[in-house]
Amino acid sequence: MPTPPFVLALRERVGHQLLWLPGATAVVLREDGPRPRLLLVRRADTGEWTPVTGIVDPGEEPAAAAVREVLEEADVVATAQRLAQVSVVGPVVYENGDRSQYLDLTFRCRWVSGEPFPADGENTDARWFDLDDLPPMAPDMVSRVAAALPARGEAEFTA
Repeated sequence: MPTPPFVLALRERVGHQLLWLPGATAVVLREDGPRPRLLLVRRADTGEWTPVTGIVDPGEEPAAAAVREVLEEADVVATAQRLAQVSVVGPVVYENGDRSQYLDLTFRCRWVSGEPFPADGENTDARWFDLDDLPPMAPDMVSRVAAALPARGEAEFTA
């Protein structure tokens, strides 16, 4: 689902003004083989490889949002293990002039089942990558992945 209905309803009232929205990033690791693999999706809008990202719905627990987005975008079932990073993203200006800024909560997630594919049209590809052979990613995405790689640890807060 590209834009949640609650955001569309807000846009009807505020137009293109800056919206402050909660976001969730799911760094999904599959560790059932000899080497851990990372789930990445290729965004349809930018062509960039990223972990799964999305907007937290009103009243939704952020970890549940991360897990929901993984299922919706890549048809993979995952479970959230820990909060890895808290950061601010943006402001972002979209092609239609809408402006948003996000409080991103990045979660380390564990694969449960499913083979990835671009399930909802937001992405053109979804696949597992060996941690030693990741495609190029934007620095903020590299930071999110790095923060989530340790199985344990405190969440990082970016400045």
